[in-house]
Amino acid sequence: MKIQDIPALNATLNALATLLITAGFIFIKLGRREAHRRAMLSAGVVSALFLIGYVTHKVLVRGVHTPFGGEGGIRTLYLFILWTHIPLAASIAYLVPKTFLLAIRGDYERHRAWAKWTFPIWYYVSVTGVLVYLFLYVWWPTAK
Repeated sequence: MKIQDIPALNATLNALATLLITAGFIFIKLGRREAHRRAMLSAGVVSALFLIGYVTHKVLVRGVHTPFGGEGGIRTLYLFILWTHIPLAASIAYLVPKTFLLAIRGDYERHRAWAKWTFPIWYYVSVTGVLVYLFLYVWWPTAK
């Protein structure tokens, strides 16, 4: 694997996390708690693997950011997505483990209360992570 392969791998992990979060949401709405637990724990593992890959990539490229090749309105849209993605992604590092811990401890009432906030934020971060990849590397890459 080359350094250039890591962003695609990370986007794939984000997409998989999105699918698992979606499945977990559907399972809990159907009352399938064990399937929900498995899906959400799997999403947590996949997201942790993403984080390892993301940090590894940033270290290997010495923190250099990939420039965005789009202009005009699409650049504004990209920056809006990026600027909302970044702080929400940082919040996920606390929200997901806290929400998981409440469920593991059996405090389902507080788990549900936290999940009402954690779920949409985690979902948004997962989806926009894939979008950021597509914007930077597929749809509007900078000329090489």
